[in-house]
Amino acid sequence: MKALIESIVTALVDHPEDVVVNTQEEDEKIVYHLTVHENDVGKVIGKNGRIAKAIRTVVYAAKDDGDKRIYLDIM
Repeated sequence: MKALIESIVTALVDHPEDVVVNTQEEDEKIVYHLTVHENDVGKVIGKNGRIAKAIRTVVYAAKDDGDKRIYLDIM
């Protein structure tokens, strides 16, 4: 999942070397913290959050059949 998020986001940003995805796993959920260069935050979020919503939709659809919920946090 981490590689999927990185591959989607690196195609969108001007500074792909600054894309970092950290994983925090808890009992009932997995949280992916996405950090990008400060100049690229707007490109990842998009107008009215459309790009961020699309990225989250793809990530949620690619989830395996595990019981844990997946969250994507964009910083």
